[in-house]
Amino acid sequence: MTKILILAGDAAESLEVLYPYQRLLEEGYEVHIAAPSRKKLQFVVHDFVDGFDTYTEKPGYTWNADLSFADVNPADYVALVIPGGRAPEYIRNDPDFQRVARHFFDQHKPVAQICHAPLALGAAGLLQGRRTAAYPALQPDVVAAGAEFVDAAGVVDGLMVSARAWPDHPAWMREFIQLLRAKAPAS
Repeated sequence: MTKILILAGDAAESLEVLYPYQRLLEEGYEVHIAAPSRKKLQFVVHDFVDGFDTYTEKPGYTWNADLSFADVNPADYVALVIPGGRAPEYIRNDPDFQRVARHFFDQHKPVAQICHAPLALGAAGLLQGRRTAAYPALQPDVVAAGAEFVDAAGVVDGLMVSARAWPDHPAWMREFIQLLRAKAPAS
């Protein structure tokens, strides 16, 4: 079965992990979640509350990581998904995260990333010269990484599809699934 990898960690946004996970299973892919270590991950829920200047965070679902970043052979996977939440803040510092992410860009494989994921891709030097959506507060980070910030729901830049946050899921996954069907169909 054709495999897709999700790179996450504790405090990844629940919806941004589980929506693509389930959507890709529906399409017939085998989906693995990798994290800094193989353990039960604690996801979070980011929500928007009237009167707050930013989102709020609450504990979300727990989920077992299938493997650690160090154990990932990226050649086994046809595509990559990087969810947002707070996980990108620290997984970006993991050399194995960077190794795995670079493989997908170097080998021209489809990548879907959302919300705070550009923090991790920027740290790995993978956004230079690209167009990407991100959580709007990250616009300065996207620009500092050498990319053009695009405030839109499903931004396609070559083989990379990005979005601002979980409210953009329909457009984000629609574009990613179209790309997968053309470049790496499920078998």
